[in-house]
This record gives sequence, C-alpha cells and structure tokens, in this order.
Amino acid sequence: MSLDINTKKAKKNAFRVSKERGIGASRIRVPGGYCPAEVLGLVQDIAKDFGNGYVHITTRQGFEIEGIHLEDMDAINERLQPIIDLVETNQEVSGTGYASSGTRNISACIGNNVCPFANYNTSKLARRIDKEIFPNDLHFKVACTGCSNDCAKARMHDFGVIGMTMPQYDPSRCISCEACVKGCKSLSVGALRIENYKVVRNTEKCIGCGVCITKCPTRAWTRSEKKYYKLSIMGRTGKKNPRLGQDWLVWADEDNIVKIIKNTYEFCDKYISPEAPARKEHIGYIIDRVGFETFAEYALRDVTLLPETIVKDRLYWGGIHFDQNNSEKL
Repeated sequence: MSLDINTKKAKKNAFRVSKERGIGASRIRVPGGYCPAEVLGLVQDIAKDFGNGYVHITTRQGFEIEGIHLEDMDAINERLQPIIDLVETNQEVSGTGYASSGTRNISACIGNNVCPFANYNTSKLARRIDKEIFPNDLHFKVACTGCSNDCAKARMHDFGVIGMTMPQYDPSRCISCEACVKGCKSLSVGALRIENYKVVRNTEKCIGCGVCITKCPTRAWTRSEKKYYKLSIMGRTGKKNPRLGQDWLVWADEDNIVKIIKNTYEFCDKYISPEAPARKEHIGYIIDRVGFETFAEYALRDVTLLPETIVKDRLYWGGIHFDQNNSEKL
C-alpha cells in the first residue's frame, strides 16, 4: 500500500485520519439523524468491501466507516453517491464525496414524527439548514430539538434550535380538572393557575413547552398553528472554556433563524483568526475576541423579527475559563 497520501485532502473530503498511518474512516452525513433504511445497507456494503467491517454511529448522528485505506478514497466516494442522493446532501460534483468537513452534521431529536412532546418536525428543519450551510469549511455545530426537554442537547452547540408553541386555550372545553396546572408545575415552570374555575396562563413565565397540551384530556389546550422557536447560541464543549449556550431569541420563526445562521458565516469569514488551522475556530471564540455587538450586527442583517419575538440585548456566558491568564476562573 502506498503511504503517499495527502492527508489535508483526505480531511477536507470528510475522511478521518486515524492513528494508524494510511488508515482512516469515511464520515457520512445524515442531517437530523433521519434517513431511509436503505442507507444502512449501503453503509454496510462499503464497510465490508473497503473497511474492517465495523461502523461507528457518531455523537452527531452520522456514520464513520472504520478501517478505510485512504488510497481507496476515490473508489469509496463513488460508492457514497447513492447515500448522498438519498439523504439529499449538497455536493459540488457527483461521485466525488463530500466537498467539506468543516460544518458538522446537523443533529436532531426524533421530533414530532414520533414524540408527543415535540413542537415541530426536527429532521425536516435539520435538512433545510444543512442545504443552506453545507458545504463549508467553517467549524459550525447546529442541533434541533423539539421542545424544552432538549433531548438533542441543543445548548451545547453553536446554534441550538428549541421548539416552542403558543398554547391555545378554549375555555368551553375546559372541565377544571387542573391536569394542565399540575403538569406545568411538576414538569415545567408553573406558569398556569386556576381562577374562577378556568385556567390562566402567565404569558411572561410560559416557556412554550407544550406540557399543558399533552396533559389536557379534553383538548382545551392545543398547539398554535404558527411554529415558534428559541435560538440558543454559542454553547460548546472543548478545551478553553466549555459552556452552555444562552437563549438569544425567544418566540422566533424558522425563516429568521435560518437567515441568522447563514449571516453568521459571513461574520466568521470576516473575523476568523488568520492563525486558525484549516479555518477551524469556534464561533464563540470569535465573538469573545470581536465583541457580541459586532456579531449581532452581522447576524441580524436583513432580518425582520416577528412582533412577538424577544431579543436579548446582550448575552453573558459563564462556564469554566482556561483561556484567561492560563488559569481557571469561575
């Protein structure tokens, strides 16, 4: 086997370089972690024909086919094409595999295809975002989660899209059983109370989770026809200062969230550190260096928010800091 492998090319082509020289893994995007079952068979065939027979299901809901000889990249890329077509991933030239490895696979919870708590179709939104931002070499992580339970751990990502609903109350169907009030108190934030045998919702306290809807036995509570979202930004794990993302927009709409994410790529193109290897620098690090106000100016460019959208003027992050004077600060 030839060891004259261009590892930079392999990495950009979404192949992982392993600790064994000349051996790596083929990384496969599955936006939202949702794909036709046919994809599994295709992954299996590539793993048997080119790998060591093992597949790693990644934390980002994609596949990594292990034991790949990097000299087989071209042949593997041709075999990846049916998978790319099935999951509808953007590709510059057919049969050449993935044009970038920077923007990570968009992850998502199961969403309202299955879950009674989810307020929207997470895999559908994940695919929409993937089409808007991939391929790109910038280091972005995005997660979509259907409700405030946050099964997708959205607040650990650069962008976390959290489903909301504006609960609709029909007092004529209410039997004052208080199931919604008890559910909101035990499973959410206690935004409901009974007054004169009817339920009153504290609109400032309500987080739009939809627990009241799932608990109501008479459908006095229903989901709003319009979809709403929270946008959490700049969460991350990693070395310097791991931290949870903060909710920047509340009661936002899908179109504006997608626009904001796209605008952030322009912000990063402008301000990413010239010393960042392979153009990989977390967005949060760039914002820390440049300033939140500059980021917000870029992110909200040409964005017209809904009247009901709440925008935080300034966000502050806690977490552990290892990047300040080489010491840990809380």
